[in-house]
Order: sequence, then structure tokens, then C-alpha cells
Amino acid sequence: MRDEKFRLFFTGNQQFKDICESFSELLQFQSLVCNFGTSIKEPNPTNMSNGIFQVPTATNEPIYDYAPGTPEREALLAAYKEQFNSTVDVPMYIGGKEVRTGDLGELAPPHDHQHKLGVFHKGDASHVSAAIDAALEARKQWADMPWEHRAAIFLKAAELISTKYRYRLNAATMLAQGKNCFQSEIDSVCELVDFLRYNVEYMTQIYSEQPESSVGVWNRLEYRPLEGFVFALTPFNFTAIAGNLPASAALMGNTVVWKPANSQIYSANVVMDIFLEAGLPAGVINLVYVSGPVAGDVIFNHKEFAGIHFTGSTGVFQSLWGTIGANIKKYRSYPRIVGETGGKDFVVAHPSAKSKEVSTALARGAFEFQGQKCSAASRAYIPESMWPAVKEELVADIATFKMGTPEDMGNFINAVIDEKAFDKIASYIEYVKEQSDAEIIAGGGYDKSKGYFIEPTVVVTSNPKFRTMVEEIFGPVLTIYVYADADWDAMLKLVDSTSDYALTGSIFSGDRYKAIEAAKALENAAGNFYINDKPTGAVVGQQPFGGARGSGTNDKAGSYLNLLRWVNARTIKETLVPPTDYRYPFLG
Repeated sequence: MRDEKFRLFFTGNQQFKDICESFSELLQFQSLVCNFGTSIKEPNPTNMSNGIFQVPTATNEPIYDYAPGTPEREALLAAYKEQFNSTVDVPMYIGGKEVRTGDLGELAPPHDHQHKLGVFHKGDASHVSAAIDAALEARKQWADMPWEHRAAIFLKAAELISTKYRYRLNAATMLAQGKNCFQSEIDSVCELVDFLRYNVEYMTQIYSEQPESSVGVWNRLEYRPLEGFVFALTPFNFTAIAGNLPASAALMGNTVVWKPANSQIYSANVVMDIFLEAGLPAGVINLVYVSGPVAGDVIFNHKEFAGIHFTGSTGVFQSLWGTIGANIKKYRSYPRIVGETGGKDFVVAHPSAKSKEVSTALARGAFEFQGQKCSAASRAYIPESMWPAVKEELVADIATFKMGTPEDMGNFINAVIDEKAFDKIASYIEYVKEQSDAEIIAGGGYDKSKGYFIEPTVVVTSNPKFRTMVEEIFGPVLTIYVYADADWDAMLKLVDSTSDYALTGSIFSGDRYKAIEAAKALENAAGNFYINDKPTGAVVGQQPFGGARGSGTNDKAGSYLNLLRWVNARTIKETLVPPTDYRYPFLG
């Protein structure tokens, strides 16, 4: 009977399924022969000539809370102080070599901008060209490396972050990007570990997706890396994103030129140290520090440019897209353009919601990491009947916020990233102060004498299209519009039409029918939609992240959908016994 089952399986006969005694038995037989092109979902094996490998099951990295008296708190503070009192000399990494130019830029913490953490070596167009050459040379071996060895490198990187490098990377992010210990923990440690582990699992899922085969034919799919090199352009605000954008493309067999934001170079250097210790071969990820226009001029005119993995502003992304489109005839293939950009994220409260739940979501969603998350709550719609309670609770909460250095773990608020951001945010606050249809009910102060500190600021406006309700500020400014309870339906249409962005949003309601109404009315207004929760804090493996409209291509970082963008599939049909007569039966 076993031999008969195998015969029927390979010929694609429906009787195979009929004679299997259970679904479990069916899966067992599929597992035995999946290297012949059979799809299987659980677990996710992948085709190999001499083995079918099951990767370690991905789970979310546990989050340390750094409560007073814990050993983790003391270890992190020690790492913070050590790095604060040391200086680093950060090179570029091209073809596995450290490159120092002597043209130096300074690294300073945003909460103490006169303090020197070290220097980095600036590059020019020649270094971008060298990085591309190194990536193309490395691709010859990297693309052919068996998938399980690529997986092992990034799984080792995840393990290194979780253990040996946990406090160093966390402290580096606190210092360089002005995050408190908890915000840095969930970003630079836990989310980056999750990206690396879950990406490996998603890779095996993708590779195991195979076509059916008919009698006498074996069909299979190869998931090749893109032909050329990938450009990773990463932001300041999340170390995890900065690490994931080059790593996810590299995991799928691509080689990468990586340009981080200058204000994230300090922690990017630690990420690169981790990748190298994990065994990443020379030239697979090349790290350069150049201006955007310099990088773009070389990269977007190169024949082998195969794709860009981007997180940043909508304006920059649209400009890059335009440049790529104008140069389309120069490329060997159509480049993959993957981007997550801006947001003007909303919180909508229905009168049936609980005021304290709403006010807490606003306090956290708008002001954690100083509102410098693309998902941060920056506009809110509160019903008249609830507004007095929400106002009282929110203002009271903000009054308890402590602001200062990340070293003092009692501080909920830290500095914004740099002077350019400080000046932009301050200009919005000054604008509000001059208008008759808006008022500041909390915060409104700022000071950059020592660090770039801006008070969490709450604006209330009678104009639903007020400037700070529409434009992305990327700072600790929340604008609230109070609507008449009876105007629920009109208000939902207003939320949907106010902003060009569609990244995140949330609805608070104790009435399930009203939550359904909001979810339907706002289905295109947010790629990540939350019910009775703040619009921030997406977790890899749980809430794949990304938005549409002006917020990006919605390719969902932290899911298999994103990894699919970094492969180019090839279908292979093999006829086991080719015909030897051209005549078909109908010719009779």
C-alpha cells in the first residue's frame, strides 16, 4: 500500500488523497517528497538537494522592562555610561574593508549636543561606486549560497543582539537617537531580533510555495535574487528598520548598498559589527555615509540598480520614484521600489468609549519617543460629550511627564533628534500661537540651549482642516478636533478626507456596530488599523506594518509580503519522458 501511495502521489492522481487515512497522513507523505516540488504549509521546509531543513520556530523576543532594582537596568546603565564617556571612530564598510577618508562628521547625543560621542568618515561618489562594485562582486557567491547558510547568519545575528550585544545596542540607540530605555528596548533589540528571526521563517514559507505537477511533468519555482544590487536608504528613528531594510533583501540572496541617516550612524555601526560577527561575507552589505543627492546620482544612473528599500519622508520618496522613472531605460530590469513614508495618524473616539482609555492612548500614542514615529497619533477626534473628561485626564497626565536625558530612567520625554527637526517643530508651535481658531492647552515651550527639548504640546482647534491637523510634523504635537456627537457619520468622512497619508489610525468605541462602521468608512485611511488601542507599537509576526496613499507602497515589513519583493521567480517545467511524435490524438 505504501508503494501504491507513492506512485499515485507522483502521478498527481486524486486517488492518492482518497486512500490516505487522515489529513495528518497526507501531510506526512507530502513532507517526505516535498523536495520534488510539493507545497507544504506547516512546518515550512524548503527544497534542497540533500536535505529538507526546518528553521527554528520564530517567536517574539521578550521585552525587558528595566524596572528599578533589576539587574537588566544596572547593566544597561553601565553600558550607557561607558559609551557616553568614550569616543568612537566610525568607518564606512565597503567590500568587507573599513574605509576612512579623514573627512569627518561629528556624532553627538540630541539631549546634549555639545558632547562628542565620536566621528564618522564621510564618503563621496567614488565610495558609492566602490560599494556598488563590491556588491556586484559579492553577489556571485552570495546568490549561490545555500539558503540555510544565509538563514544561519541572520539567525546568529539575532542571537547576538538578544545576548552579547543587547545592552550595547540599546545604549547606542538611547544615546544617538534620544530614546528612553523602554522605547529603545522595543526598537533596537526586540523588533530587530524579531525581524531577523521571522524573516527566516517567511523565507522558508516562500520557498516552499510550489506549483502542482501533472502526469509525466515536474513543475517547480526558483526564487532568485534580483539581478543587480539593492539600495537601502534608512531613517533615524528606528534602529530596527535601519537594520532590517538591508538585511531582508540580503537574506533573499541580494547584495546591498546601505546609506543610513547621519543621526543614526552611531547605532548603525553597532548593527554592522553584529552582522560581521555573525559571519556576513564581505561585500554583501556595504555601509556608506554620503549625502542623498550624491548617492542618488550614482545609484540611479547605474545599469545594475535592481531595487530600493526605503523608509523616510513622502517628499523624498516621491522624488526618488520620479528619478527612477525618468531613468527607466538605463536599467537592466524594472527596479523594485519599496517604501514606507509619512503619516498623519488619527485617533477617533465614539461617545460610547471610555474617556480614560482614550486619554491614555493619546498620551502614549502621541508622545512616546517625542512623536517621532511615523505611526504617532497626531490628530484626534473627540465627541463633545466626552471632551471635558478627556481634556482633564490628558492634561493631568502630561503634567506628570518628566523630560531630560535618557540616562535618567524616570524621564518619559527626551530630546528630538536634531536642530533641523527642533526648528521645524518649534515653527509649528509658534504658528499655532498666532491663530484665532486654535489654542494650546498643554505644553508649547521649547529650549535647545543644551539639548533639543520640546514640551509635549496639545492643540485644540475649531477648524478640522487646521494646518496641524493636515501636515506631518514628526514631533510631540497633538491636535484635537471636538465634534458634535450627532455628527459621527460626517466626522468619519472628514477623517478619511483630511490627510493624504494612510499609515495608521485607531477607533475607540464601546459599541461594536460603531466600530464596524468606522472600520468600513476608514478602510483606505490606514494600512494598520487599531480598535481600542493606540495607533503605534506594531509587532513583527503580529501586525505587519505599512500604509498606502501618501504613506508608501504598503509592502508590509515584518511579513512574507515584503520578502517577495526581493526575489525574481523562475518557473521550471521538466518533461520526464518527452514525446517523439508530433501527431496529437485528434489527428486520428
